Amino acid sequence: MADIKEFKLEIPQTQIDALLEKLRLSTLPDELEGSAWELGSPLSDVARLKQYWQTQFDFSKFQQQINELPQYVTPVTVEGFGTLDIHFVWQKSQIKNAIPLLFVHVSAKAEIHLSCLSQGDGVNKPAFEIVAPSLPNFGFSEGAKQRGFDISKYAEALNQLMLKLGYEEYVTQGGDWGYMITRTMSLKYPEHVKACHINLARPSHAPKFFENPLLAIKHAIVPYTQLDKQGLARGRWFSAEGSGYNLEQSTKPQTIGYALADSPVALLAWIYEKLHDWTDNYPWTDDEILTWISIYHFSRAGAWASVRIYYEATHATNGIARTRAGSYIPHVPLGIARFPQELYGAPSTWNATMAPKVYQSDNSKGGHFAATENPEAIVRDLNIMLSPGGIAHKVVRDRSGYQRFGSKL
Repeated sequence: MADIKEFKLEIPQTQIDALLEKLRLSTLPDELEGSAWELGSPLSDVARLKQYWQTQFDFSKFQQQINELPQYVTPVTVEGFGTLDIHFVWQKSQIKNAIPLLFVHVSAKAEIHLSCLSQGDGVNKPAFEIVAPSLPNFGFSEGAKQRGFDISKYAEALNQLMLKLGYEEYVTQGGDWGYMITRTMSLKYPEHVKACHINLARPSHAPKFFENPLLAIKHAIVPYTQLDKQGLARGRWFSAEGSGYNLEQSTKPQTIGYALADSPVALLAWIYEKLHDWTDNYPWTDDEILTWISIYHFSRAGAWASVRIYYEATHATNGIARTRAGSYIPHVPLGIARFPQELYGAPSTWNATMAPKVYQSDNSKGGHFAATENPEAIVRDLNIMLSPGGIAHKVVRDRSGYQRFGSKL
C-alpha cells in the first residue's frame, strides 16, 4: 500500500543542541537531609543523569538503535478525529501461518524480544507476525488535536491499523495502558480480536455466587497465595504513596504539560521515578534510562501530549467506562501474566472472572514494565496459549480464510 511508508528517526541537530543548552542552564532543587525515594527522584541520581545526558549520551547511537527496528508510519482514520499518522514496528515472519500479534505498551520502544516470537514453526509452536505501535500522542505517532480522544479511540485507531495491514483476525498483548486498550478492543471488536494476553489485570470485583458459583466457593474457602497477598499489598502501597502523578494527569494535564515541554530535567525526574518505583529492582543503565526519556523528549506530539490519556480515560463520555476493562468480556480467551511488583495484583480467583477462558501464569520476578524486565515470561505465555492444547489454539485463521493456524479446517 502506497501510504504505508518506512520510518527512520532523524532528529535535527538544532533540536539536540536546544536540549543540551536547556540541560546546561537547568537549575536543580536542594534536597532534605535523609531523603530517599520516598520523596521522589533523588537529587544525586537526577544530577548524574542530567550530566550524562548533557555530556556523554550518544545521540547518534540512540538513533541508530531505534532505526535497526523495521518501522513504518501510515495514516488511519478515527471517527471524529480525521486521520492520524501511526508509527509502528512491523516484525514480519517467514512462516506462512504466523499469527498476527498486536503488541500494545506505552513506551515507544519495541521492548519485547521480537525474534523469540518469530521462531515457531506455525504448526506445533506458533510463530508471530508482530505489530508494535507507538500509541497516538506517544513516541513517533501523531497526536490528537481535539478533546475526547479516550480509550475507545485508541482501540479504534489500533484496530484500524491492523485491518489496514491485512489482519482481519489477530491476537493482542498489552501492559500499562495497553491493558485497558486491548481489553476495550476485545469488547468492541471480538470479530477481529481472537485472543488477548495482558500483564496487568484489574478485575472489577471478586467472584459473585450468582454469576459464577464454583469460582465464588473457591474464593471463599481457598486461602490467598503469597502472590495474591503481595499483589493486594502492592496495590495499597501504590494508591497511598505512588499515584500522585495519576491524580495530576487525570485532572490538570495542561498544567504539568508546561513543565514537560520546557524542562528536560522535569521530564527526566518525572519519568525516572516511575522506572525505579514500578520495577522489580531492574538494573537500569544510564543509557537505557536516557533512551527512554529521549523518546519522550523527541516524540512527534511532544512529551506533554502523553499525559492527556489520563484525563480522557477518566472523563470519557461515550459509555465505555474505565471499569469495563476489568469486567467479564465474552468470546475472547484471556491470558494473564502475574508479576510480584506490578502496581496492582488481583487474586487469581478475581482474574478468572474476566473472560470465558482464562490462562494465568505466576512469575517470580518482574514489575509494571514486564516486557522489559521479564520478556521471556510473556513469550512463554503466548506460546502456551496458542499452541496445541492451549486455550486459544486455532482461534485465528490465516488471511486466505482457508486454513487455521496449525491445522486444516
